[in-house]
Order: sequence, then C-alpha cells, then structure tokens
Amino acid sequence: MDSITQAALGAAVGEAVAGKKVGRRASLWGAVCGTLPDLDVFIPMGGPVQDFTYHRAESHALFYLALVTPLIVWLITRIHPKTRAYRWHWAGLVILAFYTHVLLDSFTVYGTQIFLPFSNYPVGWSTIFIIDPFYTLPLLAGVVSFFVFRRSPERARKINWGGLALSSLYLVWSTAMMLHVSHVSKKVLERENIAYTQILAGPTPFNTFFWRTVAMTDSGYAEGFYSIFQGGEKMIFDTYPSEPSLLEPIADDWAVRRLRWFTKGFYGVTEQNNQIIISDLRMGIEPLYFFSFAVGRREKDQILAIEPEQVEPPDYDMGESLNKLWDRFSR
Repeated sequence: MDSITQAALGAAVGEAVAGKKVGRRASLWGAVCGTLPDLDVFIPMGGPVQDFTYHRAESHALFYLALVTPLIVWLITRIHPKTRAYRWHWAGLVILAFYTHVLLDSFTVYGTQIFLPFSNYPVGWSTIFIIDPFYTLPLLAGVVSFFVFRRSPERARKINWGGLALSSLYLVWSTAMMLHVSHVSKKVLERENIAYTQILAGPTPFNTFFWRTVAMTDSGYAEGFYSIFQGGEKMIFDTYPSEPSLLEPIADDWAVRRLRWFTKGFYGVTEQNNQIIISDLRMGIEPLYFFSFAVGRREKDQILAIEPEQVEPPDYDMGESLNKLWDRFSR
C-alpha cells in the first residue's frame, strides 16, 4: 500500500496498543514503524529487475521484523527514558505496526515475501489496490480525532477503534468481492469457450467496485471487466496475443527466470523494435502496464539476453483512458 496508508495504519495501531500509557508518542512511533519496511525502495538492488522483485522481501518478512523489534524498542526507550516501564507496550506497538504493514501489503496483487527465510513465495491475495481511499480514510479519521478532540481523549480513542474496525471490515468486503468476481469470471470464460490455464481477479485503481480479470490462455491472455453495480454475469473478455516462445533462447537468463517466477505466470511477451519485452499483466490495463522489462534483443536470426531495462508505458491521455475504461464496464 501507499506510504500515507501505511503511516495511518501504524499510527492507529500504535494509539490503540499504547496510547493510554505513553500518550501521543504512541501514534508517532506507530507511524514511523508503519513506514520503515518500505524504506527498502531507497536501497539499490543491482538493476531494475532486482529492484522490482526484491522490494517487499527481507524488509517485509515476519521473522526478520520480529528480530528487529527489540532493537527498535531499545531505541524508543532511550529517546523516551521515562517510558521504560512500558517497554512491553512499546514491544506490542512495534511488532503490530510491522505485522499489520506486511499483512496489508499481502492483500495487494504485487506480492510480499512474508515467510522469508523459510520461503520466498510472494504472497498476494489481490483484493485491494495499492491506493484505496475507502480503506485509508477511516484510519485517517481516527488519527486526526486526537488533534480535534484534544480535551476528550476517550472519544478520540473510540473513533480510532472505529476507524480500525471499518478498515478491517473493508478488507473482508474486498476479499468476498474478489472471490465473487473470480467465480463470475470462470463461468463467463467457460460460457464463451475461452480455455484458460490460470485466472486472476483484482480491483481497478482506488476502489473495490470495479474489477479487472486476467486469464492466461495457450495463445496469450484474456482481459475482462466487471462492475458490482451490474450484477449477474455481465462480463466481456477481449483476447490479446503473447509470444512466450520468444523467451526460449534466453530461458536460462536470471532476469527471465526471476520475472516468470515473480509474476506467477501472469506475464505477456512481445517484440518491439527488436527488443524482447516481458510485461507484468497483473499491474495495469491493456496496453498500459506499470512494469515491463526488455530482457532480450534480436540480432539477425537469433535472440540474445541483454542487461534488463525497464520500459516506460506509452504516452496516453488520462481522460481518454478513463473514458475507454468506463466503456469497457458499460458494454
């Protein structure tokens, strides 16, 4: 999730765990701890594919965060020595701010390697977009209430708990919707005789009311959109080609293997200007994908591996793109 959401979640959790004992310091340190795991984006990993696939790795692993927690608690009590008697409250705050951060990230499609070092599987349930104001606003309301109701801390705490409850219920709702859209998508694909090998449903940006489904086929992939306001099984899939055979000459290249693994098979392969490009189909809308990488180059009759380069999406008009997206839902 975005940094504002993670900071708000950490602050809300911190206040709920230790606010009565240490005051507003709890929300401050909750926000800090809720932000810390994402600072790995500032660490160069060695290349665009490494930066892409090693984000949300060790810094988001439950095991490593548990090991770091005592150090953070020690630092906090050094800065606030009068609160040392509440070190166990601080420990609960830190570990819960860390764990809620990584678990929330796991609800997105990107993938979070929470089980390192025991497993590097990128957990991603694809029930919520990386920025969703419907999730974030209740948390912000809880945090802001402590500034609005300074003379009534108990009232602010109730609002904070209410914000946490609403945001948690929203995650339950998003999970139920993901399962529903997946079910509808499978029925529509079968009805339209579109054979698929795997399927992924995920919300479109900033909401859980309009959904996008990607289904991988033998010749490429199919993309469909679903609105909960339509009801029933009204859904149209468009099919697009992919050429995974282009990767065969460079199948053993590390970047190719890494991207195939990280995308869980939801990738498209195209050739553009003699470059072989892999696009993560989970993050974007045809033909605009957030993460595409040139991994090979055609030279005469052979394809050679190259140092990977991230390919920027084509220029587009936001208004026109939104209109096209709306047309897809209303067809």
